[in-house]
Amino acid sequence: MNGAVDAVNLAAPGGDLSLWGLFLQADMVVKIVMLMLLAASIWVWAIVFEKTMGLRRANRAADAFEERFWSGGSLEELFDDEGAKPTHPIAAVFGAAMLEWRRSARASGADLARGFVRDRIERAMGVTIQREMESLEKWMIFLASVGSTAPFIGLFGTVWGIMHSFSAIAAMHNTNLAVVAPGIAEALMATAIGLVAAIPAVLAYNKISTDMARFAARMEGFATEFGGILSRQSEERA
Repeated sequence: MNGAVDAVNLAAPGGDLSLWGLFLQADMVVKIVMLMLLAASIWVWAIVFEKTMGLRRANRAADAFEERFWSGGSLEELFDDEGAKPTHPIAAVFGAAMLEWRRSARASGADLARGFVRDRIERAMGVTIQREMESLEKWMIFLASVGSTAPFIGLFGTVWGIMHSFSAIAAMHNTNLAVVAPGIAEALMATAIGLVAAIPAVLAYNKISTDMARFAARMEGFATEFGGILSRQSEERA
């Protein structure tokens, strides 16, 4: 019975060949594949927007913080204003270093001289940088996964749709192009949607990963410079 219905659908050369019409005429498995890929594509664009805006905010905040940091003001005042309750990654790195430095201020002079304080400060900043980057990189694996798997998922839908179409054509004993073309178009639509989801995901992943690597290098550079400043102050105390 299903084969007869499919044959009737394929045999209608005047059927709706719009994207919506092809979707409605597609097999249920192909429809599920298309819906999954469309949902993945929407999610990809949401992640791209969130990551792009998040990195812009982080860089703007870092610019303002570093301008104040290098202005020569009091580190204690800067810590009270921004480091104690950081609202952006650079401030979090600064706050972690200052907290460790304050704890170590009660250490003995020998400990200061042996560089124990500097090691603890560097570890604190390193852990903070790692934690902040993990937060920034959230959902990046999804972009990579969509970029690598969406074409294959779409291809699966295409293969399934072509198999379904050929089965119906065989039941009809009719290979007229007007009868065959709609079924093939339905199947190829799944691959097209897969590419629509995958291409932006790959491009966005490469661009955002590069921007994140630059921001991580920026935090590491700040941590190195600030660690040197605190180390010199510790040596002076010792």
